[in-house]
Amino acid sequence: MSTEKERRIDQNSYRDHIATVNEEGKRNWIYPSKPSGRYYKWRNIVAVFLLLFFFSGPFITINGQPLLLLNILERKFVIFGTAFWPQDLHLLVFGALSLIIFIVLFTAVFGRLWCGWACPQTIFMEMVFRRIEYWIEGDRAQQIRLNRAPWNWTKIWKKTLKHSVFFGMAFLISNLFLAYIIGKDQLFTIITDPPSQHLAGLSAITIFSGVFYGVFAFLREQVCHFICPYGRMQSVLLDNNSINVMYDYKRGEPRTPVKERDDIGRKARLDDLGLSGADYGDCIDCHQCVRVCPMGIDIRNGTQLECVHCTACIDACDDVMEKIDKPKGLIRYSSENAISEGKKKILTPRVAGYSGILIVLVVTFFTFLGMRADTETTILRQPGTLFQELPNDRYSNIYEIRAINKTFEPINYEVKLQSPDGELTPLGDIHKLPAQGSTEGRFLVKLPQEQLNGSNTTVTFAVFANGEKIETITSGFIGPEPTSNNKKEDINE
Repeated sequence: MSTEKERRIDQNSYRDHIATVNEEGKRNWIYPSKPSGRYYKWRNIVAVFLLLFFFSGPFITINGQPLLLLNILERKFVIFGTAFWPQDLHLLVFGALSLIIFIVLFTAVFGRLWCGWACPQTIFMEMVFRRIEYWIEGDRAQQIRLNRAPWNWTKIWKKTLKHSVFFGMAFLISNLFLAYIIGKDQLFTIITDPPSQHLAGLSAITIFSGVFYGVFAFLREQVCHFICPYGRMQSVLLDNNSINVMYDYKRGEPRTPVKERDDIGRKARLDDLGLSGADYGDCIDCHQCVRVCPMGIDIRNGTQLECVHCTACIDACDDVMEKIDKPKGLIRYSSENAISEGKKKILTPRVAGYSGILIVLVVTFFTFLGMRADTETTILRQPGTLFQELPNDRYSNIYEIRAINKTFEPINYEVKLQSPDGELTPLGDIHKLPAQGSTEGRFLVKLPQEQLNGSNTTVTFAVFANGEKIETITSGFIGPEPTSNNKKEDINE
């Protein structure tokens, strides 16, 4: 008699194809049964909170600023009420690296739990669009019958209604996504003004709506199979200790339908020892776990790239186990080693390594975030100029200044010459920094000859915001070359 492991290896034909493609290479449309159960209830609760956050996010403000704004076009980013500028690239780098390592660590421990519980694709597909489909066309069997039926009045109005609602939802979602990019005020302006005044915005909304409609009405699980890069990463991030949605093949094999178990029972009663005839697992091969799967896979074949850990198969199997008086958990959250060897181990050397790297990155990110100044100033000598000779053995250089205000309040701004002793003369008004804005200007620095240190002298500027010194900047001052006859150069030559 073969062992459970050998029986499992014998069922590997699934590796030669995916559930959504038939032998002719055409699309197999997936009709998942409507799920129910304890995990589905928890998924509903999580989905409600995430959908509320998504639909209300553009309208939530912190100190008058949006909760989340990712204005790529104007390079303006606001995250949890804090503004970030392109000059904060180092923060973006450490933040992105922290997020990537967190995803790697989370996947190594919990598999694709994110995909089934929090991914926007899954939330919208399973908790919004799939429910609309159930409401209009019915459950799995009714949808199959409707699609196989000829085009009559019932089929026409149901399909028309479903796709009209789908496009309406896609249009709403695209508008909300746009609000995260341009802000709610600009979105309201585009909506309320005549379309002719915002043809670019209307075109963008139409394109986004079409994309979302195509994804949720037609592509569906194909996005997870072929487009999402996270799914491609799964195979290299998981190991035998990762917690996944797993089928307990040691307990479930060999699979035996209920109608065959009666015959096995009779044979067992005729067998004096009662061993060989009653050797069957808890799985009754009812295929409920397959019918309810939105990816169309059979979880009993083991961990698969297509699985998004939505737990629909767990709920379906638990319901069947309860009906046949078997313990729940034939399909459950577990790991390969926990099932095959009974060993549960989460803190592996790889997990510890990822955790250490993540801690270093997070600490570095928040350290830099805490050191981040409210303003950023750049002072450079004006390109293409040398020095200018002034009366009384003095020399001048022209400098360009660019200052950025990263706060949401205007700032009284001032730059003073700290060393050496000299004179700073603004060439324009650079004493005000607008909120979330920048200013550029020029100023003149005059130094007496005795303060010069050869042809290149280091000068130091002190930057003040609202009367408080916030920054010190150094630059260079070009003077005449020291010569025996103290020959001077003139910038006009």
